[in-house]
Amino acid sequence: MWGEMLNVLWDSTGFNAVNWQDLVMFCAAFFLLYLAIRKNYEPLLLVPIAFGMMMANFPASGIMDEGGLLYILYQGIHTGLYPPLIFLGVGAMTDFGPLIANPRNLLLGAAAQVGIFATFLGAYALDFSLPQSASIAIIGGADGPTAIFLASRLSPEVLAPVAIAAYAYMALVPIIQPKIMYALTTKSERRIRMSQLRDVSKLEKILFPIVVTLFGALLIPTSLPLLGMLMFGNLLRECGVTGKLAKTAQNEIVNIVTVFLGLTVGATADAATFLTLQTITILLLGVAAFAAGTASGVLFGKLATALSGGRVNPLIGAAGVSAVPMAARVVQKVGQEADPGNHLLMHAMGPNVAGVIGSAIAAGLFLALLGG
Repeated sequence: MWGEMLNVLWDSTGFNAVNWQDLVMFCAAFFLLYLAIRKNYEPLLLVPIAFGMMMANFPASGIMDEGGLLYILYQGIHTGLYPPLIFLGVGAMTDFGPLIANPRNLLLGAAAQVGIFATFLGAYALDFSLPQSASIAIIGGADGPTAIFLASRLSPEVLAPVAIAAYAYMALVPIIQPKIMYALTTKSERRIRMSQLRDVSKLEKILFPIVVTLFGALLIPTSLPLLGMLMFGNLLRECGVTGKLAKTAQNEIVNIVTVFLGLTVGATADAATFLTLQTITILLLGVAAFAAGTASGVLFGKLATALSGGRVNPLIGAAGVSAVPMAARVVQKVGQEADPGNHLLMHAMGPNVAGVIGSAIAAGLFLALLGG
């Protein structure tokens, strides 16, 4: 009897069912934890993602089966709830003033989206379906919520590698982007000092999110869940009468959703679906998309430098990807390495905000064309 009970107990443990694929996923989770904790790469995102990945790969836990804890939390991704709520928080935390002060930065943000559409064509050429190609390509926007939102709508079967790639490359912005920026610019270009931005009135800051929502939603209605929540959050910040709501969006809402989003994104990376050649291809296409977006932004920045007579620092084009505000901080860092007295942060925030808007519109465009 005791022997039978011990056999039953052993059979019920994960030790009896664990395989090499599970161990590989544990190692991947530990690596992400190392990047987050030791290297401080986007810890608020990578720690929940890594732990969710580890939890999902415990055999026989049932945590991702129907009714399981992570299965329930996953419905926020499946229904498209979490990404717009993250955008609400981003809008409430971000000052859109630099973009309003210099609307031409919209062009720099648009230029950085070239990587998305180039990768879309590349993925399709590699025999991914059109919906899968769009979901992979949006990684180039360096915007995790947008990538999750689009992939969950168009091709849930690639959601795990797309989400992991999007957030991993967001975390690696300080490593990937400077190499591209140095390769495409000269030291004299990186030392260009830009004139101070004009002051933006309160009325302009209030009208901007309203006008962008109206225009953007009429142009690409499918972009409204992301674009509308981004602008709503910013209106809460700027209108002057909803301070409590703005603080809630900036803190409680975005923090809670980040925990749930990170855990469930990680939980989609189970060994059976993640350890495939397709996943490796998606990860490579993702980094190519991100690199192409950064490069196209810098190259358009160089064009702006030439057209302005040397008054625009081309580095700010790299901030046209959507990683707010990390990409802008990288621009500031690279600029100050060339000239310690150079201050590019606020100038870079313009293209950075434009990139968020651009990636949301790109996702809406893909949904309009391929979602039906």
